[in-house]
Amino acid sequence: MDWEFTEDAAFLALCDAFRESGESTAIEFLANGEGAFHFQELTQNAAGEGIDLSDSDVLDEFQQNVIETLELLCKE
Repeated sequence: MDWEFTEDAAFLALCDAFRESGESTAIEFLANGEGAFHFQELTQNAAGEGIDLSDSDVLDEFQQNVIETLELLCKE
């Protein structure tokens, strides 16, 4: 994947919301309404960047990368 999603406005909003959520893990956060909303926006931006997430394996890998990055960079 050539797109650096950590620089995307949707990812930055996702990080901010995760920090403020009080959730202990990123996967729990993404399962709730606000986290799911921001993740959906991020996937739409990925599609706009030419990333094809229609394959479930690619989508799973993308989601895992987002989860790992959220937990690494965005948790206080």
